[in-house]
Amino acid sequence: MVTVFTSQDQTPPRHPEKARLPDTPVLPKPDWIRVRAPGPNAFDETSSVLRRHRLNTVCEEAACPNIGECWGKRHATVMILGDTCTRACAFCNVRTGRPGAVDPSEPSRVGAAIAELGLSHVVVTSVDRDDLADGGAAHFAATIAAIRTKAPATTVEVLTPDFLRKEGALDIVVAARPDVFNHNLETVPSLYREIRPGARYEHSLRLLERAKELDGATFTKSGIMVGLGETTAEVLALMDDLRAAQVDFLTIGQYLQPTRKHAAIDRFVPPEEFDALRAAGEAKGFLLVAASPLTRSSYHAADDFARLKAARHAALGR
Repeated sequence: MVTVFTSQDQTPPRHPEKARLPDTPVLPKPDWIRVRAPGPNAFDETSSVLRRHRLNTVCEEAACPNIGECWGKRHATVMILGDTCTRACAFCNVRTGRPGAVDPSEPSRVGAAIAELGLSHVVVTSVDRDDLADGGAAHFAATIAAIRTKAPATTVEVLTPDFLRKEGALDIVVAARPDVFNHNLETVPSLYREIRPGARYEHSLRLLERAKELDGATFTKSGIMVGLGETTAEVLALMDDLRAAQVDFLTIGQYLQPTRKHAAIDRFVPPEEFDALRAAGEAKGFLLVAASPLTRSSYHAADDFARLKAARHAALGR
C-alpha cells in the first residue's frame, strides 16, 4: 500500500499555514493503489549519490508513492532552488515558508550527480520562488547547461513553476533548449481557488502555449490529478484547452492526500476510468497520454520521452 508521510514532530513545521486547519477525512485506499517495493541495492545507491551531491528531490519532498520503484531503477527527479516553496497549495507536501538564498553551486552539483547516475533522461523541477525577480528561471537555465556539459547524452525535461508576474522568465528557460517543457495545470479551473489558490488557470495555460511558440521543437507537457471533486466533463474540457495550446503530452494520476491538513480526497478513481480518459485524450490528438492511479509527472519519464519521439516521427510520416 502507499506510504503516507505526515508532518508530525517536525521542527520547523513543513506547513505552518495549515496548522490551524481542521483535519480532513482520510478515505481507506482501494486494492488498486499499490506500489512496488524498492530493490535492495539500487535504491540505496541512488540515495547515496543524491546525498553526496547535497541535492533535494521532489520524490522525497512531495512524498511520491513511486519513490521505491524509481530510485530502485536509479531514476530521481531533482528539485532545485531549495526545499521551501513560497506557495501553499492545498494538495502539496513540499515545505512552505520563506526560502533561503539560491545556491550558485547547485547547477554544477546536479550535472555531476546526473553523470554519476548515468541517466538517459532526467526531470528537473523546483519549488515556487515568488521572492526572486525571475522566479528562478536563470537557475533553471544554468542547471540545463550544467547537465549538457557533464552528461551530454542525457535528455533534459524541466517541470517549472508558473512564473506568475515574472516577465521574460519563460523565455530564459526555453532559450536553454530543454528537450521537454512541462508545467502542470494540476486540476480543473473550478477547483483552482481551493486547490491551487496562488495560481491562475489561464496564465498556466498560456505559459504552455507560449513555450511552444518560442520553440516548436520542444515537447510540451502538462499533468493533472483526479479525485479532487472534478467532473469528467471538466477534465475533457481541460484536454481541449491543452490541445488548443498545442500541448503534446498529458499525464493524469490519482490525488493522494499527504496529511490530514491537506485537501481531502473526494474519491478514488478506478483504473477503468483512467483507461477511458487515456482513450479520450488520444482521440483529441495528444501525442501521448499517461493515465493511471499512480501516474505522476515524472513517472517513467525516460520511457515516455522515447514514446514521444516515436509518436512525433509517426505523425510526421503520415
